[in-house]
Amino acid sequence: MFSYIARRLLVAIPTLLILIVLSAVLMHAAPGGPFNSERKLSPEVIANLTAKYGLDQPLWYQIWAYIRDLVLHFDFGPSFKYKDRTVNDIIAQGFPVTLKYGFWSFIIATVLGIVAGVVAAINHNKATDYLVLTIAIVGAVLPGYVLAPIMVLFFTLYLGWLPGGGWEDGEWRYLVMPVLALATGYIASIARLMRSSMLETLNSNFVRTARAKGLPEWKVITGHVMKPALLPILSYLGPVFVGMVTGSVVIDMYFSTGGIGKSFVDSALNRDYSVMLGITLLVGALTILFNLIVDVLYAFIDPKIRY
Repeated sequence: MFSYIARRLLVAIPTLLILIVLSAVLMHAAPGGPFNSERKLSPEVIANLTAKYGLDQPLWYQIWAYIRDLVLHFDFGPSFKYKDRTVNDIIAQGFPVTLKYGFWSFIIATVLGIVAGVVAAINHNKATDYLVLTIAIVGAVLPGYVLAPIMVLFFTLYLGWLPGGGWEDGEWRYLVMPVLALATGYIASIARLMRSSMLETLNSNFVRTARAKGLPEWKVITGHVMKPALLPILSYLGPVFVGMVTGSVVIDMYFSTGGIGKSFVDSALNRDYSVMLGITLLVGALTILFNLIVDVLYAFIDPKIRY
């Protein structure tokens, strides 16, 4: 197992290097630049700015300098739009915010989605199953940019229970609506996936054998059905967790959380190359890490799997 983990971590290094190169090439291939704006600057000023940030160098040298500073100093570089802030500052400010509401969204979506899927599968073709499916379909087709303003309208303007925006260091009143708005769609997806996996496992031969031996139904579910039914869920939860903890621009915009999702979109619109590349690299590293964690968890859930 340890040799497998070590090999995966070694493979992650060239993967991240390829991600840096491809991202840099695509960013520079897009029209426009970090110093283009409605108020046009003189050619002399643009030349001085490009020289200051090293953008007058060949692209291969810019990539090499970026990788060198990242490896030696863990420096993601300066922001081209925010003169008094570096990319490290932007990530350090925004990532803890998205990590907090993303983590709780993940916990709620996973627990409620799995429980709803199990309940629906056990009560297959009954009223409970139809109710769970109906709620799941509604939740899946209700996008966050629709759900977020509805929640603000209802819980803030009509009832006055919760603040409509802000963060206040993640106080629970400011956390409730962002978490629910982000988790709702994932609850629906996890519930439908868990239901399908449970129904397939319930029709397996080893489950019929367990029932034929006279085991109580709750022991059949917990001891024989749950583990194999969770395998497809694990594959889905890896990228879901990364997507949640790296932020949602809809959540950041509607609830003014100050998360990293809005910073990423703003950097793309402003052609802030270093911020785009830094956040892209962060998402890539987290994706590799949690896919590795999911693969390792497979071995603990399914003893047939050996790495």
